[in-house]
Amino acid sequence: MPFQSFNPPRRILMGPGPSDVYPQVLAAQARPTIGHLDPLFVGMMDELKALLQYAFQTTNPMTLALSAPGSAGMEACFVNLVEPGEKVIVCRNGVFGARMLENVKRIGAEAVVVDSPWGRAVEPGKVQEAIKAHPDAKVLAFVHAETSTGALTDAAALCAMAEEAGLLTIVDAVTSLGGVPVKVDEWGIDAIYSGSQKCLSCVPGLSPVSFGPRAVEKLKSRKSPVQSWFLDQSLVMGYWQGDGKRSYHHTAPVNALYGLHEALLQLHHEGLEASWARHWAMHERLAEGLEAIGLEFVVPKEERLPQLNTIHIPAGVDDGAVRAALLNDYNLEIGAGLGDLAGKAWRIGLMGYGARRENIALCLAALKDVLGR
Repeated sequence: MPFQSFNPPRRILMGPGPSDVYPQVLAAQARPTIGHLDPLFVGMMDELKALLQYAFQTTNPMTLALSAPGSAGMEACFVNLVEPGEKVIVCRNGVFGARMLENVKRIGAEAVVVDSPWGRAVEPGKVQEAIKAHPDAKVLAFVHAETSTGALTDAAALCAMAEEAGLLTIVDAVTSLGGVPVKVDEWGIDAIYSGSQKCLSCVPGLSPVSFGPRAVEKLKSRKSPVQSWFLDQSLVMGYWQGDGKRSYHHTAPVNALYGLHEALLQLHHEGLEASWARHWAMHERLAEGLEAIGLEFVVPKEERLPQLNTIHIPAGVDDGAVRAALLNDYNLEIGAGLGDLAGKAWRIGLMGYGARRENIALCLAALKDVLGR
């Protein structure tokens, strides 16, 4: 058969990501491509950096968007701040905490694992015990918003413990940035990474990151080279900061960065506090509707991530058949469970542009119809 242009249908994306993309972002990405060292593009990068500093609530100069998805943001934080043989306390309460652990192992560092149940926040008491038991640890790493379960951890409390003990913190904010409070400077976060495709409602493929003063000092004082040339932030920052001529590192994804700039502009126009409030209000609306049709949440309300709602699949219901019917009959995507929750839960996203009343109404009506069959 002859090849043809790919024209996807218009889906309503209410899974764990990507989320529905702002129309303004899609339009921005269609603008003319210019060179990644063009002075006009460099000026746009400076604006993008300032918008990211606003989203992260930080003044860190080393704040930028990596030319790769959130998983690369995770790896960038670990390979820049952890050296072989060092001890890292890793909190694991889902799939992405486990991925942090994998990064530590591949670097050749020693991991101290703090396990918490799936569907629950990281337990501060257990973290405090680990810090006391391992005074030689260098880093505390945890997931703020565990995308595999929908659990939200108290990042401020964990960062305060780490700072008191002299540990650097590495924080996963892939699903939290823009949807719930993330306050890098106030909480004392040393290194944080996120993704473009969640609450920022941009296309996938970029990872906002920010490194604080203590993290930068650690990077500068390393005894060994950063294991990844591409993710070495001392090299990447030569392209992202400085007056005048920028040093060439790689060909940046020009049009994708147009899109992220536009997405961050939408967040700035709405205001961070307003965005946080909207996500919680939409979560409460969805939760009320889900409970009315007999669906139960995995995560207790006080630990729940409003933009990622994980619910138990009712007994006797075919997971794949329900999600297929939603996709085929309603053009609606919700997410399957991961890891320990595979086949046991659905993940319903309310992220960024997708956290709207009409999406909630469609999701509830579609679920009621399909489950009623």
